[in-house]
Amino acid sequence: MPLNADQLKELVAGDAVAIRGTATLEPAGGPGDKIFPPTHAVDEKNKKPGAKYAFENRRIDGQDTTCVLIDSVQSQANRMEEALQALWADRRIVLPVVSVDFSSVAPEVGRVTSLTAPHRIADALLRDSLFNDQLFRLSEIGKSFTDASPRNATALFKICPTGLVFGLWDSTGPRGGLGAKFQRALVSEIIGINAVPGNRTESRIDPAQLVNAAAVLYRKTNEAPLTWTFNEAEAERGKVGNEDNVRLKWGARREGDKWKQGEGKLTTANHSNVPPTIDSSGGGVTIDEARHTVVLSLASLQRLGFTTGAEEARTVLAALGLLAVLAAESRGHDLRSRCLLIPRKGFALKLEAVARNGSTTPVDLDLAGAIALYNEAIGKLPDGIKFDRPAGEALAELRPSPKLADLLRKSRELVATGADVGDG
Repeated sequence: MPLNADQLKELVAGDAVAIRGTATLEPAGGPGDKIFPPTHAVDEKNKKPGAKYAFENRRIDGQDTTCVLIDSVQSQANRMEEALQALWADRRIVLPVVSVDFSSVAPEVGRVTSLTAPHRIADALLRDSLFNDQLFRLSEIGKSFTDASPRNATALFKICPTGLVFGLWDSTGPRGGLGAKFQRALVSEIIGINAVPGNRTESRIDPAQLVNAAAVLYRKTNEAPLTWTFNEAEAERGKVGNEDNVRLKWGARREGDKWKQGEGKLTTANHSNVPPTIDSSGGGVTIDEARHTVVLSLASLQRLGFTTGAEEARTVLAALGLLAVLAAESRGHDLRSRCLLIPRKGFALKLEAVARNGSTTPVDLDLAGAIALYNEAIGKLPDGIKFDRPAGEALAELRPSPKLADLLRKSRELVATGADVGDG
């Protein structure tokens, strides 16, 4: 029978320390098919095979084994929160969510919620938004979790329980670095085992047979959207190095009050042929298999204190963690371009509870059961910590403050000019 709320409560309050799961995955194309892990910034001169990927040696079956990170703990957390948001938006679960509507200033952004913001309820996008014409962190809801701590997590539980599951640090709130800090209770990661870096080739044949030697391209003055010209008289001018009034070639980028000159080649405007090249630093990998590991720390949840209904609250958090895992799992592992993984036959994700003595007990649960388990658990919360809003309804609807809205507009204007935005 599927796990129910009373059984989960016994696990959380008893001698179980974790619920864990593992799965063996492989490329959808089959064994030996190449996949592409996430890339990381490296020196452009670093041409070492696989330099853009996170390789490390891990001890597997008593041997040092070359592994590559396929999906990080942070990325997995984001995927699980997105899956929870989808369930909440479909009104299938009740969950406290704070939302900011950016549609009036950035329609492509739409709504950002405490489930999709990088730092959850403590994120700067929420902090710099308004609730009832007041900065969010100065509102009653915003102030309620300022003094939250593992010894008393009640306020945070009532407005952002996912912060207690996935971790949270209120480092930019009213208390700065002394702000509320909660460790992750749920960790999920996917790695590739016995990973071998490959090569990637790139080329382009221009069907119009345009050639780089045909012209030098310049940024065109006062043109919106930004476009190019090969008429020098129409070229935009700016300061390059110590020289003023320089014609800016296509591809030039603003760096403060100066410009970094562009190449002006047709290829920088996506015209002309691109000769075949070989990229070994980010050319994908082949692996023996991918390993997905999930750990929900019940020991971490057991350390959280509440003013009332402590066991019920911890049970809800455990149910929320299990729901997050299975909701994300139900979406599959289409992680990025050319990185679709599927379970190896007979090795799909299986959950088990781990006791303090190391013994294990299988946990029978699928997505439908996890939704029922979570809804049953929240139905047992006492009045002092019940969730106040029905499924799909936000706890608070915010709007960006004027200064945040201006920052959004300026950022988009800067990107539209082709400026070096200096991220990172």
